[in-house]
Amino acid sequence: MATEKPVMIVGIDDSERSFYALDWALEHFFVPHAPNFPFKLFVVNAKPSAASTAGFAGAGAPEVLPFLEADLRRVAAGVVDRAKQLCISKSVHGVTLEVIEGDARNVLCEAVEKHHASVLVLGSHGYGAIKRAVLGSVSDYCAHHAHCSVMIVKKPKTKH
Repeated sequence: MATEKPVMIVGIDDSERSFYALDWALEHFFVPHAPNFPFKLFVVNAKPSAASTAGFAGAGAPEVLPFLEADLRRVAAGVVDRAKQLCISKSVHGVTLEVIEGDARNVLCEAVEKHHASVLVLGSHGYGAIKRAVLGSVSDYCAHHAHCSVMIVKKPKTKH
C-alpha cells in the first residue's frame, strides 16, 4: 500500500523575498532528491480582492474596481508563471500552483488545513518593528496560527 507524501506549501507573492524562499525550498528539499521528492509541493499565491484594495481609494472606488481586479489578476498570473518557470528550471515537476483570493494570512492557514500540510515555507520581508506593527506580518501570523511547522526563510543581507 503506497503512503501519501507529506505536503509542503510555499506561500508566494510578487516580492523577491518570497521567490528566494521558493528557490531555497526547491534547492534544499527537492533538487537533491530528484526525482523522488520527499514532499508533494503546493505553491500558493494569495490575491487580494479588488474591494479590499479599493477601500484605500475613497470616493470613486466603485468605478475603478473592474480595472483594479484586472490588474490584480494580471499580477497573480505573473507570480504563478514565474513560480512555474522556477520549478521547471530546477526540474521539479508535479507542483500544484494555486491563486486564492483573500488576505494572505488567512489564505495560507486555510491552505495548510485543506491540504493537510506538514510544513509551510514563507519568505521574510524583513520589516522593522514599526512597519510590522502597522502592516502586520504574514509570517508571524502563520507561525502562531498555522497547524503545521512554519519555516521562515530570510534572504541573507549583502555585505558592502
